[in-house]
Amino acid sequence: MSAVIARDKQWFGHPRGLSTLFFTELWERFSYYGMRTPLILFMTDAAYGGLGMGAETAGAIYGLYTFGVYALALPGGWIADRLVGQKKAVLYGGILIACGHYAMAVPTIATFYAGLFLIVLGTGLLKPNVSAIVGDLYEDKGARRDAGFSIFYMGINIGAALGPWLCSVVGEGRESAPWANWHYGFGLAGIGMTLALVQYVWGQKYIEGAGELKEEYAEPDKVAEAWRQFKIGLGAIIGLAIAIVALAAGGILPITLLGFAQATGYTVSVLAALYFIWVIGFVCHNSIERNRVGVCAILFVGAAMFWSGFEQAGSSFNLFARDDTNREIFGTEITAGALQSVNPIFIILLAPVIGMLWVWLDRRSPSIPAKFGFGLVLLGVGFLVLAWGSTYLVDGAKVGMQWLVVTYFFHTVGELCLSPVGLSSMTKLAPERLVGQMMGTWFMGAALGNLMAGLVSGFTVTMEKPQLFGTVAAIAVGGGFLFFVFTPVVKKMIGNLDEEPTEAA
Repeated sequence: MSAVIARDKQWFGHPRGLSTLFFTELWERFSYYGMRTPLILFMTDAAYGGLGMGAETAGAIYGLYTFGVYALALPGGWIADRLVGQKKAVLYGGILIACGHYAMAVPTIATFYAGLFLIVLGTGLLKPNVSAIVGDLYEDKGARRDAGFSIFYMGINIGAALGPWLCSVVGEGRESAPWANWHYGFGLAGIGMTLALVQYVWGQKYIEGAGELKEEYAEPDKVAEAWRQFKIGLGAIIGLAIAIVALAAGGILPITLLGFAQATGYTVSVLAALYFIWVIGFVCHNSIERNRVGVCAILFVGAAMFWSGFEQAGSSFNLFARDDTNREIFGTEITAGALQSVNPIFIILLAPVIGMLWVWLDRRSPSIPAKFGFGLVLLGVGFLVLAWGSTYLVDGAKVGMQWLVVTYFFHTVGELCLSPVGLSSMTKLAPERLVGQMMGTWFMGAALGNLMAGLVSGFTVTMEKPQLFGTVAAIAVGGGFLFFVFTPVVKKMIGNLDEEPTEAA
């Protein structure tokens, strides 16, 4: 089926369905980052119609929201694989996301939380599955398929660059634009998601045959069993949620929003550790598999560390841009949220450069752990830049935008060193029967990092910024050097990736 798609309709030498998915993801990322950018600003704003929360509470909500977006990619992928197929999962997810944005456009606290919940559910369905459909458009896994993904990811970053800028212009509360309203920005994000849905439905004919429920799971008895498992799992989650709410309401289980966010982080960390111990001890068949899954566990820790710093772009960096940055250009003040567009613009500009660098280095290219080390060290260098800039925040002074721009530059280069190789490595290192689970751990590492990034933003009111950013820098650089130090050990654990793990246990 995918061969027919590839032959019949072409778009710049690629299956015509790629254009459908390109613009779907462009507008979905427009809506996601367009809403996420002003989120913590809206929650902490008390002057222009925001919620007036403290930074700790707002950071906890922000962290739980971004955690949920990534964590639900796991059940979202399972629902697509076992129940409805990727094509329908993307459609249903897009509808939920749009409804969530429009709910947030209504100025009530109930619709605000309902909107966040709907967006988490919808993104969990859409995000992992739209990429899977891109892969389904191609017969092979060669260079043409890789080029198709490169074009697709360009759409992601175009949307990520446009969303923060436009949604903050109409939504960010500020003295220079009394007409702006936070809910206008949330509504504009909803319009972006609606555009994604319209052109996705219109372009369905170009992805016919891709993203369908696979034959091995499409048999009626297997579908029925999957629905039974889904209902049991959903019922267990709802029951647990009701029990926690009832215990908290009765004073039996004293819990705060911040405490819940922190407990979530601890719980996920412990469960991840237990999972890797179980897989290494009882699931792996031989020492080669055990070593490589052990490397996956190390990369999980590195990824969580990296994203806990990188994703502060939407939390503590956003507050820094609003409160401590002089954002005036040629006599006009730009919005704090507009600076969130810097990272995706850098990605668009630098991704081809970094890609060509790895090709040019060829066999001299850094190993997997070394690239993680570079990513973490560059993350730390970015925080050192901002810590340095923060020392000039005296007597109410503000610093120039160049401090954030340079920080985003280092973070972007670090992301390009770590993120692509992390994704690729998980698929290469995991035993074939465990690839899906190992990719799930990668998403959980990102989810944990996002949660930690939200929690760290709460320290902006209790710690001096040079101390806060300097501490994060020290942790990131220290983690990076640990990857460098243990690179020979990790390389030995990886071994020859072309070697099949047939050794006896």
